[in-house]
Formats: sequence, C-alpha cells, structure tokens
Amino acid sequence: MRRPPSRWRGPRAGRRLLASVILAAVCILPACGPGPGRRSSGPPPRPLRLGCFPNLTHAQALVGRRSGSFERATGVPIEWTFFNAGPSAVEALFAGAIDAAYLGPNPAINGHIKSSGRSFVIVAGAASGGAALVVRGDAPIHRDADFHGRTVATPQLGNTQDVAARLWFQSRGYVTRDRGGDLTLIPLANPDQLLMFQRREIDAAWTIEPWVSRLEQETGGRVYLEESELWPGGRYPTALLVVRRAVLEERPEVVRRLLAAHVDATRELTADPQGKAEDLALEIRRVTQTMLPLPIVRSALRRLAFTWDPLLPALAKAADDARRIGFLSGRPSVEAIADLGPLNDVLIERRLPPVEIPAGEAASAGGPR
Repeated sequence: MRRPPSRWRGPRAGRRLLASVILAAVCILPACGPGPGRRSSGPPPRPLRLGCFPNLTHAQALVGRRSGSFERATGVPIEWTFFNAGPSAVEALFAGAIDAAYLGPNPAINGHIKSSGRSFVIVAGAASGGAALVVRGDAPIHRDADFHGRTVATPQLGNTQDVAARLWFQSRGYVTRDRGGDLTLIPLANPDQLLMFQRREIDAAWTIEPWVSRLEQETGGRVYLEESELWPGGRYPTALLVVRRAVLEERPEVVRRLLAAHVDATRELTADPQGKAEDLALEIRRVTQTMLPLPIVRSALRRLAFTWDPLLPALAKAADDARRIGFLSGRPSVEAIADLGPLNDVLIERRLPPVEIPAGEAASAGGPR
C-alpha cells in the first residue's frame, strides 16, 4: 500500500528552508535602514541653523518648532537660536553662526547694504502689519497737534517702527529735541515701554504686537494710529525670511524644503490664526519663561497677517523712508536683495500663484513718491 504524502521533507529540506528565510531577512534589513540602537555607516546629517525672535511676528518659526514640522520637512536637525533684536541676528549671519533667520525689514535692508549684498538674501515674506502708535489713556492727545512737548518711545533706534515714527512726525512738522524741537523720541525696549506707561513717564509708543495689545489691555492705552493706514492697501512687511547666500548655493534642496515648511506653516496660520493662539503662547513661554495671556495673543493675531510674499513694493518704500530719515546711505536693488526663485518653485509645486517683482520695482528699492 502507498503511504500518503508527508509534509515533513527531512533534515536536508528543512535546512534549505531555514537558509531561504534567513537570506530573505538579510536582504530586507538594509532596505529598512538603521533601526533603534543601530548606527548608520554614513555621517550624521548636517543641521540647519535657524534664527528667529520669540515674537508673534515670527509665528511660522514658533509653529514649526513646536510641531517639529521644519525638521520633518527639511530632513535635517534644526538648531534654533533666539534673538531679541535684528542687529544681533544680522551679525550672526555675517559671522556664519546661523544659516537663515526671520528678520524685520529694516535690519534686512541694513544688513544687505552693510555687506554689499554678499551676506544673505531675502527668500520669503513672513508677516505683515501689527504696528501702531499707542497713547497713554490719560494723556491729552486727541489730534496730531497734541504731540508737542510729548515723549514718544520706539523699540530701537533705526528699527522698522522707529523709522515709521520719525517719518510720520516729520511729515507733520515736528522737530525732535536733539535738533532744537519740542518732541522727544527715545529708543526703549518693549518691556520698558510697558513699565514707563504704567509710571506715566512716556506719553506714547510706536510699537509692534503683542506690545500694542499689552499697552491697551494692561495699561489702559489707546491706539491713536494704525500703521496700516499709512501704506497702500494697508499691507507692509513686518517680518521676512532670509538665507545666507553661501547656504543657498551649497544646500539649495534644504533651503527649498525649508521654504516648503514655511509656506505650509503660513497656510496653517492663515486658515485659523485664533486656533494657533495657545500653541504660540506656549512656545513663547518655552523660550522666554513668560506666558502671554491668551486675550493678548488673540488681540495681537487680529492685527497681524501672515504671508510668504515679501511685499517688495512696500519693502522698497521702507528702504526709501529709511534713507530719507538718514539711516541708509543708498538704495538697494530689489533684484539683488531678494531671490524668490526657490519660493516660487515651492508655490508652483503646490499649485499656488508665484510671487512676482512688480514692474518698475526691479531697478531700485524706492524712488520718488
């Protein structure tokens, strides 16, 4: 009688089967990459060193740091450096201590001129709006003529708000005390503005969010003038993203991925800014150890707009304004100060309209008005 076929193939067949399984596993493992505890044979990825301020105007950076989206998008570690003022960030770019940074428009323009355009280039916009002239609630200031004999603070000599304030008061016939007039304009850090409002030692401040909302809600100040009223269409740059030229040349793909993360964060903020209020407040606390009250954050976000457009015509006007006040000696070329090619590649990839340099702005950053 014939025996029924058996599933046991014998020791030789078993050894062949075991060898096949081991070989298959060995072939699969390299494709999976090094797992936990395994070391890659290659060098670790070179980090991207990114500078920003713990401010709401640099919200994309705060959102990206909190969620880890910038690291995921770039595929490299992000080394974050926080600054309190634009000039120190510009010096770090000059020294090669950081690769990219979020900056205000005036530090970006000043840095471009100081380095003869060799250090860094603007690759995207970040924020628009957020600045205002706030007067003390009990100060008898109700019309433009009421600032005679008053003391007005700005965040820093030559910064974006300082230039706007000087130009506005100059256009209304005011002369500062250092030039024989009766208006005092003093550079004063934003926290000191808050304290001196409470002590009634200054009458007004031309400042930026969230300090506008803090002066309103914590000291009883009132907004006398929204800076957006002074700009065509109400749009003007408050923050920009810049990258060192050497990094743009040596690591173009990393820069492109950074811009992709920046665009995605901008879309998140634009879609639901109030929904990001708590995350932004928590990230600022993580850096500064100080928690902004949510009503302050929500108020500030209503005054800010987030955009990847650097608003080059307004940037040109800002450059010309700084030159007229005496803080700049020349007019930087818009074509030289901004490189929007990588940004537009990302926008086209996402089926979004590219940013263009308007006709008539390519020759110089500013002109007769």
